[in-house]
Amino acid sequence: MSSDVFRTESDSFTSADQYSFDFQQVDETLAPNQRWTTWLDVERGSRGPEPRPSWVVTAQAAIDTELGVLKTGKEADVFLIERAVEAIGDAPAQSSLLAAKRYRTEEHRSFHRSTAYVEGRRTRNSRDSRAMAKKTQHGRSVASGQWAYAEWAALNQLWKAGVPVPYPVQIDGTELLMEFIDDGEGGAAPRLAQVRPSKDLLGEYFEQLRGAMRELARAGLAHGDLSPYNVLAQGERIVMIDLPQVIDVVGNPKGMEFLLRDCHNMAAYFTSRGLEIDEQELFADLLSMVF
Repeated sequence: MSSDVFRTESDSFTSADQYSFDFQQVDETLAPNQRWTTWLDVERGSRGPEPRPSWVVTAQAAIDTELGVLKTGKEADVFLIERAVEAIGDAPAQSSLLAAKRYRTEEHRSFHRSTAYVEGRRTRNSRDSRAMAKKTQHGRSVASGQWAYAEWAALNQLWKAGVPVPYPVQIDGTELLMEFIDDGEGGAAPRLAQVRPSKDLLGEYFEQLRGAMRELARAGLAHGDLSPYNVLAQGERIVMIDLPQVIDVVGNPKGMEFLLRDCHNMAAYFTSRGLEIDEQELFADLLSMVF
């Protein structure tokens, strides 16, 4: 056998003293308003749909920093979070702002009209069903988790269907992380009820909204609580938010009623701004998509 097949240890390995290592201590102490990213703590199905937007930070070394409260409500509070990671080697620094919607457990029973919204839904676990019926502490915890997951599922379905909703980043228990819809200047985008768009932009807003409602109806769904307070105006586009109570128009006994109310609320808003909208025509148009 040829001798050049064999190599001595000195031929195969370079002495370690030829390398120079620069070790830097990493400070892992976080501020009270910080935590390590929870991206990899959740199951694969609890992370947002693919293809994911390029701004989604998936690095394990990222840190979540809570920046303040965006909104408080009866069933949940929404916080502003920055998820950021410093440059590591060839990987550049990256950061994004997220809206963290945290559903309450103890107070969740104050969610208005919750019984009507959940008609037609089923809970697989019989123990959970009994606990929810008895309104035990465990039952309230299950209920809040169900509302969070209902919104998560709705956002995933609607995002993939092209409906203008925030991109759902991840869900972890009763916390739902989603895209922060800004106003282009670092603040939160205003609600539709807060803006006074020009006549042309108002018409564009309505066409976008009708398109979104039609996509919902095509999937057999209605928002269920649609109003100018649950629609954001981000520049020249609208974004639909607050979707935990999405209604199965056919499966829910009051599905048609909820759909008509959505039509009434939005027609009333646009009409009050000078764009005459017939709620019955809108309702009939959406029904044609359902059936």
